Amino acid sequence: MDAEIIFKLAAIGIMVAVLNQLLIKSGRDEQAMMVVIAGLVVAMFIMIDQISTLFDTVKSTFGF
Repeated sequence: MDAEIIFKLAAIGIMVAVLNQLLIKSGRDEQAMMVVIAGLVVAMFIMIDQISTLFDTVKSTFGF
């Protein structure tokens, strides 16, 4: 796993946390929840390629 992916996920987490707190403090709880969900979706799309590579490696290791 590249360090670049870890930094991307950390940056997304920090941005989502800051936006979440700003929206909660301004009384927009519904939008804050949507920001959190959108952040999770973006993070999962980034991780899909890595998870696919992991499964391919496990499959080739065990000869499936």
